[in-house]
Amino acid sequence: MAKGYQANRERLEEIAAFGKAVGKRAGFKCEWCEGKEELRPWDYRPDSEPGMDTLALLCGRCRELADGRKADPNELRSIRNALWSDVPAVAEGAAIVMAQCREAWAREAIEESLIDDGLKAELLK
Repeated sequence: MAKGYQANRERLEEIAAFGKAVGKRAGFKCEWCEGKEELRPWDYRPDSEPGMDTLALLCGRCRELADGRKADPNELRSIRNALWSDVPAVAEGAAIVMAQCREAWAREAIEESLIDDGLKAELLK
């Protein structure tokens, strides 16, 4: 049990080390919706080494979406612009959340985005 705790603590410290750089990149606002409440780095690839491409600065509401909370389709409109980010954690993370919405506008936005074609195909099947 202590090993898991220590590993988690070390990972959180690694992520925290990127905090300022991620915040600066994001202009100190949510990289999905541009909100400014409860901003914290979100770990897009928890099984990979943390880095600038695997972390996104998200507000509390968007972190809840990223963690699986179901969203109202209108709520997802606020994260649509994130699909065009060149940061995988931002664009791909937003696409994964938006893929739960089966409305045409959401699917079109994902299709038009610059995310990885393999992920795009997986999300739109």
